[in-house]
Amino acid sequence: MAKFSRWWGKDTRKGTPVVVTMENPNFSVVEIDGPDAAFRPVDKDRGKNARQFTWVLLLKAHQAVGCLSWIGNFLWALLGTIKKRLILGQGVGMESEKSKGKLLLRIILGFLVTALAFLGFEVVAHFNDWHYFQNHNLHIPQTWEIQGWMHKLYVGWLGFRADYVAPPIQSVSNFCVVLFLIQSADRLILCLGCFWIKFKKIKPRIQGDLFNSEDLEGSGYEYPMVLIQIPMCNEKEVYEQSISAVCQMDWPKDHLLIQVLDDSDDQSIQLLIEGEVLRWSQKGVNIIYRHRLVRTGYKAGNLKSAMNCDYVKQYEFVAIFDADFQPNPDFLKLTVPHFKDNPELGLVQARWSFVNKDENLLTRLQNINLCFHFEVEQQVNGVYLNFFGFNGTAGVWRIKALEDSGGWLERTTVEDMDIAVRAHLNGWKFIFLNDVRALCEVPESYEAYKKQQHRWHSGPMQLFRFCLPAIITSKISFWKKSNLILLFFLLRKLILPFYSFTLFCIILPLTMFVPEAELPSWVICYVPVFMSFLSILPAPRSIPFIAPYLLFENTMSVTKFHAMVSGLFQLGSSYEWVVTKKAGRASEPDLLAAEERESKAMNHPPLHRGVSESGLSELNRFKEHQESGPKPPAKKMNKIYKKELALAFLLLTAALRSLLSAQGVHFYFLLFQGVSFLLVGLDLIGEQVS
Repeated sequence: MAKFSRWWGKDTRKGTPVVVTMENPNFSVVEIDGPDAAFRPVDKDRGKNARQFTWVLLLKAHQAVGCLSWIGNFLWALLGTIKKRLILGQGVGMESEKSKGKLLLRIILGFLVTALAFLGFEVVAHFNDWHYFQNHNLHIPQTWEIQGWMHKLYVGWLGFRADYVAPPIQSVSNFCVVLFLIQSADRLILCLGCFWIKFKKIKPRIQGDLFNSEDLEGSGYEYPMVLIQIPMCNEKEVYEQSISAVCQMDWPKDHLLIQVLDDSDDQSIQLLIEGEVLRWSQKGVNIIYRHRLVRTGYKAGNLKSAMNCDYVKQYEFVAIFDADFQPNPDFLKLTVPHFKDNPELGLVQARWSFVNKDENLLTRLQNINLCFHFEVEQQVNGVYLNFFGFNGTAGVWRIKALEDSGGWLERTTVEDMDIAVRAHLNGWKFIFLNDVRALCEVPESYEAYKKQQHRWHSGPMQLFRFCLPAIITSKISFWKKSNLILLFFLLRKLILPFYSFTLFCIILPLTMFVPEAELPSWVICYVPVFMSFLSILPAPRSIPFIAPYLLFENTMSVTKFHAMVSGLFQLGSSYEWVVTKKAGRASEPDLLAAEERESKAMNHPPLHRGVSESGLSELNRFKEHQESGPKPPAKKMNKIYKKELALAFLLLTAALRSLLSAQGVHFYFLLFQGVSFLLVGLDLIGEQVS
């Protein structure tokens, strides 16, 4: 063995070593030990000459200049937009403020004016060589050292600030940091639960093979009676594609009824929707058009009115789709069978997917948020708790569960969450299907997104006030009560917007002017970045947008905080419902699939259900007249959002203060967060109006 080792380690190269010296001084000296030495791998650091090094430096310099040029162009364009929209007011409108919204705006403006006064005072102190910016732990000078009334005022301010201003700010800061850590721990636990579900491949499954059998009667599965409801209100852009998708469901026609629940107040839109319903009725689809004369209670009132119809009693399940949803034909076959042999199951919820998620930066950021909501929050709560908030659409309810829980109530703007909480208190279980998706849209303009978020965050607080006594007195377990009160409502609906707005938009800028109250760097940078990374994992293609996502979530905190306070204290805007504006987009593959499904449906002989061909033709002519006739141009413009602009200037003022005191990561966070608020305040994110 020793001989083998010596033989293996012996140098087997042959030939005489040759030293080659190049006359050109730009090249290195290379030693060749043998005829095959030139073909061996060479260290990357060897052989580089001065000319190559110069080219590398030039390339790096070109990249740096390109980056600086891009930043310069961005800043120049931003300044031009500020001049056009903010100073000249060209093509923009001001956001209408409610009385309570004006109160929050006045508070933010008060902080801004105070910050500007402090900054001016400190600049004066700095130029008087009081060395304020260089040292936060100042030694208060003795009385004989004080020169002039300004210096005396400055020294008095230092003592007052250290004794009376810093302690309450530090206390509120510590309280918000604790809430921040609790919420971060909750999100981390949800992510670990999602990872375990993926690792163990846990998901709800249908027992048996119900639909693949050639003889369905032999499979032992009988198709239940299913009611489909499409609530809509002035949905001119999307009514056609949603009705078309639902009418092509792969389900026996005699076991399916579609209700188009139209709450439109525009008569022309009513006729268009009714004409579309008549068109599908002529093709043999069992579909009904309903329009309420007394339109109260928004969507909840619309659904409640439809469920009161006598013929609903013969149906066992109801599927609900908002007007912009386009479910696949197999949606019912993937959801309804989960109710079989599971009498305690009240709801099957499907996931959303978005046709316009890549339309602009705003839609990309919404996609990140909603992917985390469905893949992590809904899936984990569905697997481990059998409970989650109903999303209001793309779900199938057992009608008995709805009736058992009191039906649809008009007391809040989140009727979907309301019925889910009441059903949970009555012992019904929920299932979330992450693999079943329904196509829909997300808002493309910031105005529409802001109104949607206001409703989504004011409604839960309004509901919490109504449901708290029922939760406490219910017969569910103590663990389920704690989950509803502490996690579902308080932590995720109240604490999250509270600490986001208070900590990052108010406390952090104040600590720049009151340095005795400090926020550590890990609160400002490291933990938020880590939590944002966890939030973006369900949408891995969006990882390049992690920085804009973090900044935008903090920017939206002002809207969510205002909505939360409005709902909690029953302020004027808490019961405000604005229909989210739709664009009516659909991806090309979906359009092709819809066209293919429609062509197959055309092969069926049309069944005339008491609808005259002349009436249908008249409605079609009215539709063509509406589309071809002259239309008054819609007056659309971008908005100016005052609260976001005020916070932008507050954060940028604090960033300047941080720069003068060289506080590192605080300056960068304040700068970028201030620019983010500025972009949102000028309505530069999302759809732009030319």
